[in-house]
Amino acid sequence: MQLDDVIAVTSPDRARMEEAMLRSVRWLDRCISAHKYPERQNLFCIIQGGLDLDLRRECCKEMVQRDTPGIAIGGLSGGEAKPEYCKVVDTCTGLLPEGKPRYVMGVGYPEDLMVSVALGADMFDCVWPTRTARFGNAVTSRGTLNLRHVSFAEDFGPIEDGCTCICCKSTAEGGLGITRAYVYHVAGKETAGAHVLTMHNVHYLLALMKAARASIIEDRFPAFLKDFFSKLYEGDTSKYPDWAVGALRGVGVDLLAR
Repeated sequence: MQLDDVIAVTSPDRARMEEAMLRSVRWLDRCISAHKYPERQNLFCIIQGGLDLDLRRECCKEMVQRDTPGIAIGGLSGGEAKPEYCKVVDTCTGLLPEGKPRYVMGVGYPEDLMVSVALGADMFDCVWPTRTARFGNAVTSRGTLNLRHVSFAEDFGPIEDGCTCICCKSTAEGGLGITRAYVYHVAGKETAGAHVLTMHNVHYLLALMKAARASIIEDRFPAFLKDFFSKLYEGDTSKYPDWAVGALRGVGVDLLAR
């Protein structure tokens, strides 16, 4: 990644935001000049500009001209409203070359990933799946489960039914056969609970992205999105977040259509 100048995305100081954007462009030029191993290291530029779409457009233009192997959209996931986040991602991806990976930095909630993919993003990173594991939370297709809750004390099912991670698979299948009850009993006392949930959570998100990619290749991504949100909110469309419904409708996917 290039070195960039990033400030709080919610900052009202447009002059400072523009300064950071222009400095990031200049620093990219210096990174390109200093890059010693372009044959084995892919340098990504990072698009800045806060929530100002004009600054984002200007930065996209400058960064695309530098022709780096990949392009990152930075400065988000800093407390901005989700509709604003979607506008920035949609604006930037619409200006980027299709043949290069688009990486949105700092994004990790499952619904955020799926909406961002629909908006044209390819890659993501986030501390959330491992951080939330340390608090006893399991990420599943039906939402996040707090396995430290007493209701799981005698639940001897896997962390998630059907999950193929090493923790959820039975010992007969070559897995560890970890149960929700086991996690409940160790999550608040030993680091083993955090380790187990970290493996499960990372596996879940990787599997989700793999499934999304397969659905795109097979030309069934809209149906995949509808199934994803239906499972996550147990089929109750009234619980679907307005920002997600609106963003997806903007790219031709109506989550509420029968």
